[in-house]
Order: sequence, then structure tokens, then C-alpha cells
Amino acid sequence: MKFLSIFFSNKKALCGFIILLIFIIIAIFAPFISPYSPTSKSFLPLERPSREHILGTDAMGQDIFSQVVWGTRLSLSIGILTGAITTIIALVIGLIAGYFGGVIDNILMLITNTILVIPGLPLMIVIASYFPIRGTGIIILVISLTGWAWGARVLRSQVLSLKERDFVFSSKMLGENSFHIIFVDILPNMLGIIFANFFGATVSAVLSEAGLEFLGLGDVNAVSWGTILFWAQNNMALYLGAWQWIFVPGLLISLLGLSFALMNFGVDEIVNPKLRSGGENL
Repeated sequence: MKFLSIFFSNKKALCGFIILLIFIIIAIFAPFISPYSPTSKSFLPLERPSREHILGTDAMGQDIFSQVVWGTRLSLSIGILTGAITTIIALVIGLIAGYFGGVIDNILMLITNTILVIPGLPLMIVIASYFPIRGTGIIILVISLTGWAWGARVLRSQVLSLKERDFVFSSKMLGENSFHIIFVDILPNMLGIIFANFFGATVSAVLSEAGLEFLGLGDVNAVSWGTILFWAQNNMALYLGAWQWIFVPGLLISLLGLSFALMNFGVDEIVNPKLRSGGENL
């Protein structure tokens, strides 16, 4: 497809895709890449990096490299799944508000604007702290419920623009129902901005998951980059000289976020032909 060739012709997007692909490979083959079980406590605590333990061990005698490898699977899964859920919520609200307008639009935008004016991370912390249980599912739920508002406004604006186009007017004149107009005429023309929203939501989800886990609001017994940072902070890793315990998962979180941000450049070129060299149309 031509849009794939446009995407991969962008060097930034290609670089981001390669970074993401590496993380996906690590997540899939974690049992083969990891030399030890991430929960095994059979080693001496706070060992320095060595041939046996590439990143050393933590304060509980667990191999840090094995934890980082296995943590890739959970952190990546949470990021992509939460990004998808957030995008779906934003898309549904954006489509309904933008297409039907009137009272429905006013009510949905009132809720959206209310969420937007509240700082995201404090809101997530407050909501997560009220749940009596901790776990990955709660983290996904909290991030999804608080992260859709910005995307909904952007997608609504796109719907407002598209529904005034001639091809939508022609469908209405032919007697097509709202379902046909939304899913056949409008939605296919929004794919680029939907993917852009997904990439942005996934970056936000990865960072938010790490932040909530770091604060102990998730399942601290799960193995993710966020929980690794949680235990490193609780055990004063920097004070004890175990810098790699904090630095490596923090670096990987940044790289994963960077990969989605870079891929967004490719999506921008698909959505806006003027950004491409030569400005050719799809």
C-alpha cells in the first residue's frame, strides 16, 4: 500500500518502528533472552554488574537484567492495550459529538473539557488511590478513563470538518443513514489522525504506567519497568551505588516513548501531503 511506503520512507518513522520492533522481539522471546527467572531470589544482594549478572542484582538478590527483559513484556502490553482503549473511547465520543452536534455535543464536550482542565497525573493518582485493590487491570482502567479527553476533542474537530464535505452531502442527498455516513464516508478519512492519536495515547500510557507503578499504586509484585523503579527507589539504589537499577529501566521507558513519537512523523506525512518532499497526494 502506498501509505506504508510513505510511512517507511520517513527516516524518523522508520527509526521509531525499528526501536518498537526490537522491544516486541524482546517481549516475545523474554523466556529465551532472560538468563534467570525475574522473581528468583537465589543470588547475593546488590552484586555489581558482571558476566553472570549483566546489570547486577537488586537488594533482594534478583537478577536486574532478567527483570528488565521480562518487564518489557508487561510495560509494552500495558502501553499498547491502554493506548488502544483510550483511542477507541476518544473516537466514539469524537464521532458522536462531532456528527450529531446539538445537546449531545454540548454535554460530551462539557465532560471532555472538565477532564482536560484537571492535571492528568494528579487525577490518575487520586482515582487509583481510592481503589481497594492494586493490579495491572486497575492501572489500565485508570489511565484509559482519564486519558481520552484530548483525543476526543481532536477527533471531534476532524468530524466537524469532514461532515461538511461534498461527498458527505451527496450521501445525505441519496438518503444514506447516519451509520453509513459515519463508518463509510467519514471514518476512512480519519485513519491517519486516529493512528496519530493512538501513538500519542500509547506514549502517555507507557509514561503514566511507570509513574503510577513507581508510586506503588499498581501491583508491586508484578515485573514491569515501573515496579523495578519502585523497588529501586524504596531500597535507595542510588545511595547504595546501584545506578543501573534505576538508569536502565528509565532509559527503556524513554526509548519506548521515543519510538512512538518518531513514528508519528510518518503518520503526519500520510495525513498531510504538504509535509512530504514534493507534496504528492495519496
